[in-house]
Amino acid sequence: MFSTFPDGWPGVGLLLLRGAAAIGLIGQGVAYFGDDHGRGALLALAAALMIAFGALLLIGSLTRFAAFVAAIASIASLFPWFPGPRIGIFETELTAALAIVIIAAVMCLGSGAFSVDAKLFGRREVIIPRKSPSDQ
Repeated sequence: MFSTFPDGWPGVGLLLLRGAAAIGLIGQGVAYFGDDHGRGALLALAAALMIAFGALLLIGSLTRFAAFVAAIASIASLFPWFPGPRIGIFETELTAALAIVIIAAVMCLGSGAFSVDAKLFGRREVIIPRKSPSDQ
């Protein structure tokens, strides 16, 4: 995996990709909560998880794991057995496919410099001490 945290314009691009995926996922979760037709606790749990993992993507924490879960949720929304709200972000196959492509890009590229992951696990300066003549 590509494990650096690019900054500058590439970092802004990754921030935009994360934001697009996160807003879609959070919007879908809110749509599930807004469409209350007695669908049960399991669907409420799925909606809460969509919102939680969307928030993780938005701030860039556990980015690859959150993107993986978001991809599974987006793929599941393509199947007719997965109950969907009447109004949703992933209402058509095209929007779900675009969300999957965006999420896959985030999974492949990582979170970028403008994220919590970059602050926790980002670039480190490694100083290698010079060998003194007496160490040889």
